[in-house]
Amino acid sequence: MADKISLIVLSNSGTRVQRFSVSRWLLTALAVAAIGGGVLCGLILYDYHGLRQALAGKAQMSRTLADQHDDILEHRLQIQSFAHEINTLKDKLVTLNRFEEKIRVIANLGPVNNDDQLFGVGGPAPEDLDPQLEPTQRHEGLMRDMHHHFKQLDTAAVHQVNRFGMLLDQLEGQRNLLASTPAIRPTGGWTTSRFGNRTSPFTGRQEFHKGLDIANRKGTAVLATAEGVVTFVGTKGPLGNVVVIDHGHGMITRYAHLSQSLKKRGEAVKRGDIIGQMGSSGRTTGPHLHYEVHLNGVPVNPETYILN
Repeated sequence: MADKISLIVLSNSGTRVQRFSVSRWLLTALAVAAIGGGVLCGLILYDYHGLRQALAGKAQMSRTLADQHDDILEHRLQIQSFAHEINTLKDKLVTLNRFEEKIRVIANLGPVNNDDQLFGVGGPAPEDLDPQLEPTQRHEGLMRDMHHHFKQLDTAAVHQVNRFGMLLDQLEGQRNLLASTPAIRPTGGWTTSRFGNRTSPFTGRQEFHKGLDIANRKGTAVLATAEGVVTFVGTKGPLGNVVVIDHGHGMITRYAHLSQSLKKRGEAVKRGDIIGQMGSSGRTTGPHLHYEVHLNGVPVNPETYILN
């Protein structure tokens, strides 16, 4: 095998033919160098492309981390806002509880049992949450406190609903009791004889007067002093024409010496309704109303209940 390779260069310009001789070893070396250079350039281009991708990925990761950091800061600010709202909710529950206690005092209702206290038996209101943290600080402790406070406030809200329900029932009963309490004068006129011991105008002896006598002209309107149901209309010996009203809660009123009764037995009446007219029926010295109040079957002083 020849050690050299001849190369003939032809030209279409008419110049003479040129001939070159190149050693086989040099040609091989040049070929190897060309192949190696191509491979090296390919590797360099590949590494450059990978480096660009890595830089792009790093930039994307940096943007992602920055977005996540912003999200974390926003979430922590929201946690702090929720902590403020929990404090506000607690304050509102405490205010409602104090308002209920004030209503109980005004309505002369007893306090609730210890078992029904707002935050449990003897349980004080929880301390306010402290949301004043730097957004860069971790908020795990605040979140644990918020969870604990939320459970307490949820229990307190249920207690407050139950307490308001009991208060409503008690106020309704109180309203019924007040509506059934004889609280006005049964008629206009002059008080001629009060409740208690007195000298009888007929016998001159001491006797116990079970009611209140109010004198006026015959025909003066006689009013029901509270709402109730008429249980008797008729004559009762010396009391003459009588109307009796049952107001419930053990309370009964009696209106005697009427000239005329305007209600029937079983008829419901309200405070201020006209139930009859003043007269002098029965044993009497002149036109007047004999008015009695009985509590659980015992006559009591009517003037104790009169507010007007």
